[in-house]
Amino acid sequence: MCYTQNRFKALLSACVMSLIATAGWSQSLTWLGTLPGYDGSEAWGVSADGAVVVGLAWNAAWQWHAFRWTASGGMQDLGTLGGGYSGASGVSADGAVVVGSAENAAGQWRAFRWTASGGMQDLGTLGGIESYASGVSADGAVVVGLADNAAGQYRAFRWTASGGMQDLGTLGGCCGEAYGVSADGAVVVGWARNAAWQWRAFRWTASGGMQDLGTLGGTWSEAWGVSADGSVVVGWADNAAGQWRAFRWTASGGMQDLGTLGGNWSWAFGVSADGSVVVGGADNAAGWARAFRWTAGGGMEDLNTTYASLLTPGSYLERATTISPDGRYIVGVGRNAATGRDEAFLLDTGFPRRGDVDRNGCVDDADLLQVLFAFGERGYRNEDLNWDGTVDDADLLEVLFNFGSGC
Repeated sequence: MCYTQNRFKALLSACVMSLIATAGWSQSLTWLGTLPGYDGSEAWGVSADGAVVVGLAWNAAWQWHAFRWTASGGMQDLGTLGGGYSGASGVSADGAVVVGSAENAAGQWRAFRWTASGGMQDLGTLGGIESYASGVSADGAVVVGLADNAAGQYRAFRWTASGGMQDLGTLGGCCGEAYGVSADGAVVVGWARNAAWQWRAFRWTASGGMQDLGTLGGTWSEAWGVSADGSVVVGWADNAAGQWRAFRWTASGGMQDLGTLGGNWSWAFGVSADGSVVVGGADNAAGWARAFRWTAGGGMEDLNTTYASLLTPGSYLERATTISPDGRYIVGVGRNAATGRDEAFLLDTGFPRRGDVDRNGCVDDADLLQVLFAFGERGYRNEDLNWDGTVDDADLLEVLFNFGSGC
């Protein structure tokens, strides 16, 4: 504790108080455009600080390429593995590792892991010819997705550089697919067929294997997102009336129907690190799909209503696909009336403020103390403000340079 306190005092005395930010509340909507000569785009991943967005862009012939977007560099084409198509589906917390799928020269789809230094790496298969990557751990070391085996069966996989591609099995049927992975890479979620050939959402761990998460009264379900610690799972399932509904699952509460925006259907794609905020798409009363955000206190809200002041006439947010760990940044796809096309978007909700550990809207002593008492601990948590897996100097400085904001 003495070491921690001394480190804290050294950091505090080293900071020039005039540099401490007092930035006000900020909200913004950024349309990300598309690649040169392309007609549209959609986003599927965002870094912890909202600075990097990944997804895919398509042209008039419905050929698509993976992109990585930054505010300073715009949309970067990540290329392919020698074929004509690619798409990015996830990004590490620091924005340095991108995962997705791309065609090789033989026209086969392969899961890839991309870095600026190494380019696009083919992650192989499970003995077959194709694979697709859907999610990546916070540090970029664990990749999950779908690959076929020698028998031509598609299976959920978990990949690491040291262990290669691991078949996660099924729930008694032939096939499965992984969509999401916890921050540390230990918990994987997706869908798998059971012995009755029904698709069921699953939660996988090395010790417990594949767990069937059930349905909402019907027979089918899929899991798409998982909280940082693996305890909260989101996705969609059918109810007794055969309608697809977004769900939020916990071990203690089971599968909770998150409702709709007035229509009959909804789908959850992403969840914040602490499991408290869920995003996706839902039908409104007119039958149009619209992006939503759900919280326990507020229920399901239409992002087009909440952030109407950021939208120009004729523009709308159709689907939210993921959310940053702290719940501040939301990405997806919508209609940009200014360009007349479907485009990826980045929504900065302005909350929580940078450095606001306890999420009360004010960066103050309580936030400093919360980081201080967690200093040196590992694990992805709210005190780990840059989501690098360790509560350290960088997190203390994040609080210090934003001290007083919102107070």
